[in-house]
Amino acid sequence: MLSQDNRRKKVLCPLERKQGKTYWMRIGSAFTNADGSTNIYLDAYPSNGRLQIRDLDDRDLSAKDGGGQGQLAAASGDVPF
Repeated sequence: MLSQDNRRKKVLCPLERKQGKTYWMRIGSAFTNADGSTNIYLDAYPSNGRLQIRDLDDRDLSAKDGGGQGQLAAASGDVPF
């Protein structure tokens, strides 16, 4: 069974900058269910149709952003919007 931290993911959208560099904008959260399926909650729609789902890192879980508490509401079934 996956721990709660391993179930939580972030949803990113790659955006191209004028300088040719890629900026990754977080546009939602994803959660892996006990059966291996995934729920994805988007706060924005990617205009380029591209998404990437990644595990949360230490910065995402740090106290400066509230410890990622916003994602816990969605994991429990309460949609955060």
